[in-house]
Amino acid sequence: MTAIAPQHRLSPLGLFGGTFDPVHYGHLRPALEAQQALGLGSVRLLPCRLPPHRDRPARDAALRLDLLRLGAREVPGFRVDDRELRRSGPSYTVDTLRELRLEQGAERPLVLLMGADSMRGLGRWYRWRELFDYAHVVVLDRPGYVPEPAAEVAPFVAERYLSGPADLRRAPAGGFFRLPVTPLAVSATRIRRLLAQGRSVRFLLPEAVRRHIHQQGLYGYPQV
Repeated sequence: MTAIAPQHRLSPLGLFGGTFDPVHYGHLRPALEAQQALGLGSVRLLPCRLPPHRDRPARDAALRLDLLRLGAREVPGFRVDDRELRRSGPSYTVDTLRELRLEQGAERPLVLLMGADSMRGLGRWYRWRELFDYAHVVVLDRPGYVPEPAAEVAPFVAERYLSGPADLRRAPAGGFFRLPVTPLAVSATRIRRLLAQGRSVRFLLPEAVRRHIHQQGLYGYPQV
């Protein structure tokens, strides 16, 4: 286990990235559970401009950002941070964490939240080991689906396992933790397909987001 420094008074800052194309409850519910379970002072939602390890988003950055802001308004303590959309080139998480560490100072705990699927591919991330120099990493696991890290990642994170959420406050970065969250079988791909077919996406994403998509005829949804 990583050595733990004296107790921090600063509340941890949660960081949750993605393409959000569009944002839905499969994004927001796990982030909310992490906020509450880990005692995060706030959560920043970081929409990605160009993901290095997946296809380009279906819709442009401005649209995804507008919808994300609509969705985030429902949750106290959630804030949208558009820094990756303002940067050129691929959106590397390590660059974002470095910027946030400079802004937040050396003492505040930063907590990078990621899904289990992202954890499986962590070894392919750009300079992935350096993520732990700037933040703790917390994997949001779906009960019954807890994939093991890749071979090159497993021994690295094994040395950094934290015993519980309280340990996140005792060091600004460097720890690893897995948090079970409510499984929601919601995907942006499925939502885009339903919209293109003119079918309802009610109860899959925030009502303000759904209403805006329908009113504007976004994602191929037929205007009525």
